[in-house]
Amino acid sequence: MGSSVGQFCIAVSDLEQSVRFYTEIMGLEEQGRTEIPNVQEVHLAGKEGGGRLQLAKFEESMRPGPIDHGFALWKLYINVDDAGETWKKAVDAGYKSVMEPKRLDRWPVFVGFVLDPDGYLIEIIQHDGPRPGE
Repeated sequence: MGSSVGQFCIAVSDLEQSVRFYTEIMGLEEQGRTEIPNVQEVHLAGKEGGGRLQLAKFEESMRPGPIDHGFALWKLYINVDDAGETWKKAVDAGYKSVMEPKRLDRWPVFVGFVLDPDGYLIEIIQHDGPRPGE
């Protein structure tokens, strides 16, 4: 088997709020839950496959206070069928818009940005045909 990215894990402050954001707004599906000492995890994936997103809620004694984003993680990409509809759902639900979806000339995609419940930058992407040169 060749190499691939299996899943990505982010720390969240409110596990259920984050699960609702990623399932109800972004359209991912809950795949399972794991509870290990000091951490509760929820595993999410898209209906079409691809990588998985793992949400981890640490006990307060392990990670007190707000999540420090530092400079290591820039953004998470979420592929959707309709970037405008997904962006509007997020904004209507009270999540902060960073950029309304627009068509990019460089690549055949519509892209919009919102912040998730913990302030992670989410790039909402709707693919619109083959990339140039394909």
